[in-house]
Amino acid sequence: GVEALTGLGVIPRPMAALGSYRCIECNEEATELYRDYQRGVLRISICKSCQKPVDKYIEYDPVIILINAVLCKAQAYRHILFNTKINIHGKLCIFCLLCEAYLRWLQLQDSSQNTDPDDLIRYAKEWDFYRMFGIASLEQTSFFIGIFITLWWMTPEMLKRKSDFILLLKALLLSTYGKLLLIPAVIWEHDYTPLCLAFIKMFVLISNSQAIRVTLNLNRILPWLAIFFGLILENGVVCLFQKIGWDV
Repeated sequence: GVEALTGLGVIPRPMAALGSYRCIECNEEATELYRDYQRGVLRISICKSCQKPVDKYIEYDPVIILINAVLCKAQAYRHILFNTKINIHGKLCIFCLLCEAYLRWLQLQDSSQNTDPDDLIRYAKEWDFYRMFGIASLEQTSFFIGIFITLWWMTPEMLKRKSDFILLLKALLLSTYGKLLLIPAVIWEHDYTPLCLAFIKMFVLISNSQAIRVTLNLNRILPWLAIFFGLILENGVVCLFQKIGWDV
């Protein structure tokens, strides 16, 4: 029924008047996800290229879609990026940066070796937290710039239009959702280890790689190469801050 086709809570547009869809299996463009025969009769469209349903996820529960996205399945990424309307990219990015900045602020707090509660309240009102947020933002920006430069240099035909850059940026922002795993570290404060943070970082990089691969329809090697150069530029920014004398 109609309820089964709501996907992420919004029924996808039936026709491609507002933009083309993509087959989640072969990445070919499609003009529609389903056809409405009126009186509640809906039929999922079949891809003309691979002869499979264009987007089977439109009748899946959002929890199943989320699980498949966490498993980094290309089909789930195509569904989210091409066949749904999601506008949480900026909010998600800011929220993740706030979590990261707060963790860095806690580490800076620990290094001060001051346990006076009154001093903690005073310390929270200072600019160190905002400095950490700014540093985290600059690091992520430099990481994305490194990715864009590498992809533009190696596959310029993939990023000819402004819309291509915007789509890839949205994909990268969405793929940083793994940083939400930092929330438990924020809640339980010191109950986390560097190993846990390293796993979170690796998961985010894997998600970034899958987002690049799905968005530009590339092989597995080129996205990781772009991420490698992005990390080099990000670490360069970190080294610059360290030379200035800032704790990062």
